[in-house]
Amino acid sequence: MSSRGTSWLAWSLAALSVVMFVGSAALWVLAHSTHVPRSLDADLTTGGLLGQALFLVFPLVGALIASRRPENPIGWLCLVDGLLWTTTDMLDYHSVYGMASPGSVPFLVGLAGVNHWLWVPTVGLLGTYVFLLFPDGRLPSRRWRPLAWLSGVVIASESLGLMLSPGPLDVPRGIRNPFGLEAAPWVAVAAYATLPLLPLCMLASVLSLVMRYRRSRGDVRQQIKWIAVAASLVALTYLIAIVALFIHPSEIWFAAGLPLWLDFIEYAALLSITSVPIAIGFAVLKYRLYDLDLIINRTLVYGLLTALLAAGYVATIMAFQGIGSLVYQVPFRTLFGQESALATVAATLAMAALFNPLRRRIQSFIDRRFYRRKYDAIKTLEAFSVKLRDATDQDALSDDLVGVVRETVQPAHVSIWLRPDEAPRRDAQPP
Repeated sequence: MSSRGTSWLAWSLAALSVVMFVGSAALWVLAHSTHVPRSLDADLTTGGLLGQALFLVFPLVGALIASRRPENPIGWLCLVDGLLWTTTDMLDYHSVYGMASPGSVPFLVGLAGVNHWLWVPTVGLLGTYVFLLFPDGRLPSRRWRPLAWLSGVVIASESLGLMLSPGPLDVPRGIRNPFGLEAAPWVAVAAYATLPLLPLCMLASVLSLVMRYRRSRGDVRQQIKWIAVAASLVALTYLIAIVALFIHPSEIWFAAGLPLWLDFIEYAALLSITSVPIAIGFAVLKYRLYDLDLIINRTLVYGLLTALLAAGYVATIMAFQGIGSLVYQVPFRTLFGQESALATVAATLAMAALFNPLRRRIQSFIDRRFYRRKYDAIKTLEAFSVKLRDATDQDALSDDLVGVVRETVQPAHVSIWLRPDEAPRRDAQPP
């Protein structure tokens, strides 16, 4: 296809994803206007619709990559995966509204049966082939071809197995799979028995990206850093969400009446997912590629600074309240009760005074610990600049300059060219 044709196709698929989301929002509104069964309340929260809106980043970034780099399958994978996500979400709301208002939507059972297995390629494409082919759309080496074929076979066979598995559907509940082979219950057993192969393929794909990073240099290594940082952010937020679920085992995600802090964790986890396609877009298009090191550095510095200032603020308030209780013989008031205005003001002023000194110390520690080569280069240049002010010997200065360049830049070859002194001009003699 021509570049114009591929661009038209990419943005058409992205527009179709947006249409799917608009349809989901309309079904969500219609379902809220009816009497929704209690068992379906968890499927109609604002968080679910917000999550679907966030997933529109996948098709939009995919269309941007596919229109500019049509030869790279990463853009098409993001585009198709985003379209599948919006389709499954729309089919969920289609089933909920159909159960809440019987006869209001067509093909209720048939589309629910399709949605029963559609999540497999949706998760499989993102979790296997995006990591396996990132960033240039090619496998790391021929040795990874069996994994690529195995991932495709697992996704296809698992989708077919779930489609033909007899039994009740997840949404809508209480309805059996219309495509299930009721006379062959072993199909469901086989489908769920082979389901662990999918996460194993995903882990192997992540391992291929790690191996690619270890063997790469330059731009490729920087590209992999982008998706690694985004994946780490998603993993961290969802780890916090899992811990929160253990703290409140009676609560479930997207359920009404969650505490405020659980709502915050829920939306943070959903928001973190958008970092993956955004990182893919920056990496593949090589837009501001090397700004990532600065982002990582600032994240480490200000994240640690925030944690230390918050801990210092709490400790300062508790110390002032403890002193007040000893000196004035008043009952000790905890942080979560009524606080002393004097303690709050003192703690705020103390943290404000510590902000810049603490930030400089943390920045120095991060540079020494994680950016040692850059830190040593800066110190070497600072020492050379001090020495340069007092240098008078040209030969010694040239040797020092060559040494500094070799230590900081580490080039393959260093040479110095000095412009020769110009011959003094002679006044023109009159004729």
